[in-house]
Amino acid sequence: MTDQPTRLLLVDDESSIREPLGEYLTGQGFVVDSAASAAEARSLLLSGSYDLVISDIMMPGEDGLSLTRHLREVHRLPVILLTARSEETERVIGLEIGADDYVVKPFGPRELVARIRAVLRRAAAEQRVAAEGEGEIYRFGDWALSTTERGLRHGDGREVALSTGEYQLLLALVRHPRQVMSRDRLLDIVRGRDADVFDRSIDNLISRLRRKIEDDSREPHLIKTVWGGGYTFGAEVRRSGG
Repeated sequence: MTDQPTRLLLVDDESSIREPLGEYLTGQGFVVDSAASAAEARSLLLSGSYDLVISDIMMPGEDGLSLTRHLREVHRLPVILLTARSEETERVIGLEIGADDYVVKPFGPRELVARIRAVLRRAAAEQRVAAEGEGEIYRFGDWALSTTERGLRHGDGREVALSTGEYQLLLALVRHPRQVMSRDRLLDIVRGRDADVFDRSIDNLISRLRRKIEDDSREPHLIKTVWGGGYTFGAEVRRSGG
């Protein structure tokens, strides 16, 4: 049995970017569908199955950030955002709502392919981790992390979107509460030994997680820094079946 090709959905309103990039990605062995708008992308998502979505941020009508939120909440697909250099605030918001990575325009197509493959590796690792701990729920403070839904939910019912890297990092921490975990160990868990130069650092992921789960990210009580050692999860964690 042969492996199924990776299916990508490319969303960009500029045909001068969308069309040649789609051709290049097809030449790299991916199956690519293209959409000129978020509305067209939503339609394709209803009729097709994809492994990853690449979306521009600034588009007429619904923008890429709104589409990313929809992708994470409804389809739970990995997302890479295409951004302009001036869109730093939008990039941060994109990562906060669950985007897995971003590429700044103008970019080389080889860089995008490297990022696609890195995100897909992380998604595959996440699926293996979920299979190992299928049906587990980790509760800490007012939070519950479910491996079945790959979701983080607050006691007030609020659900927080996590990127693939954020989910893997938080799962690693709650599975080893009050243990000091070095940056290298966390990087190995989150990125794998074949991590490439484009991967985000553990420190950036920690900062993003703190903004999402800490009462005050400047004085964290859950994810604590161990100077010279790494990080430790300082809360009591209760594990149960999902």
